[in-house]
Amino acid sequence: MNVSDFKGQTIGLLASGGLDTCTIAYWLKEHDVNVVCFTADLGQPDEPDFNAIEERMRACGAADFVGVNLQKEVAELGLEAIQVQSNYESRYWNVCGLGRQATTAGILPYVKKKGLKVLAHGATGRGNDQVRFQLITNMMDPSFSVYAPWRDESFLSRFGGRAEMIDYCEQHGLPIKASREKPYSTDANLLGLTHEAGKLESLETPVSLVTPEMGIWAKDAPDQTVEFTVRFEKGVPVIINGSSVDTLGAFLMANKIAGQCGVGIGLHMVENRFVGIKSRGVYEQPGIELLGTCYGLLLQLILDKRSLNLFQGFSSTFANQVYQAYYNDLASQMIRGAVAKVNALATGTVTVSLYKGVVSYVKIVDAPHSLYTQDSSMEKEGSFNHADSEGFLNVLSVHAKALAAAGQIGVK
Repeated sequence: MNVSDFKGQTIGLLASGGLDTCTIAYWLKEHDVNVVCFTADLGQPDEPDFNAIEERMRACGAADFVGVNLQKEVAELGLEAIQVQSNYESRYWNVCGLGRQATTAGILPYVKKKGLKVLAHGATGRGNDQVRFQLITNMMDPSFSVYAPWRDESFLSRFGGRAEMIDYCEQHGLPIKASREKPYSTDANLLGLTHEAGKLESLETPVSLVTPEMGIWAKDAPDQTVEFTVRFEKGVPVIINGSSVDTLGAFLMANKIAGQCGVGIGLHMVENRFVGIKSRGVYEQPGIELLGTCYGLLLQLILDKRSLNLFQGFSSTFANQVYQAYYNDLASQMIRGAVAKVNALATGTVTVSLYKGVVSYVKIVDAPHSLYTQDSSMEKEGSFNHADSEGFLNVLSVHAKALAAAGQIGVK
């Protein structure tokens, strides 16, 4: 698509209020395109005044602005990630991918109410977000067209990157937050922050370049341990440190406590983007790291060997599904349906201690579906008779000896 296709028309723009969307809104206006900005309130830690986003976007040429509070929705998605224990490439809780799902799914109905049929976004042609905005929109309402200025030669011929956009915004007096002095860019929602680009693109740049916004570095955390107790009922956190919480409240409280202890702050990753290139980022994900760790400890008591093997497959697949924008497809629906069986058993009270970024097990109580019993004791407890293992090992030895007799051991 080219900007000339929309001359004289009104289109929607998913606007974060950052450098890209401020630039795009004004650039579209210059090309005789009317823009209605749609912005999700995801509890962005770097935007303490959500109303300031509207002021910036209107100053950048928006004909109208629609803000949508989606904090509860993104918290519920974060809980699903915890329940599936889905870490992308084993470390990253998909906080950005979950935020894009909440944003796109939550805003589409409002775009439709405005009678608009084109939705634009500010994601680049090298990243994952272009895929997320496009595919989620296509799956949820295929009647929409998706326009990406960063894939439009008209836009690319004018802007090569952040430096040119900052020059452009300064030239037109646009109220952007970005500056040449800030050495990286940040994407945010209440589940976490993603820092990338700028000086972070160099592998010689340490994570200490980043100034944490959801907590402090582990080295700066208090010298005393902090206990954290969460009660899960059927997979849902309902009490934290003695106070009743809903899902959103659980994340907000966990963010604060974990962040103050340096938990989940400054995760360095060089990950594989969906488009096939490597990307370096530094993540902050304190609350979801803390709650996810506690939930994982509870699942250790509930899942037997066969269910755990199956569950681990769900975790890996679901992480890729969310990362690649397939949260809504049949495979993801199937995983959520299967994991619901596990959630129904995930009841218990988990206590951990936090110390300078480390989460350590303290105890789990009131877990009625735990498989951990006295049968595993080394003392004379439970119903397991050591002598019964003689026959068990004799049976296993038949196969072990057959392997040796067949010359299958140590083959080079």
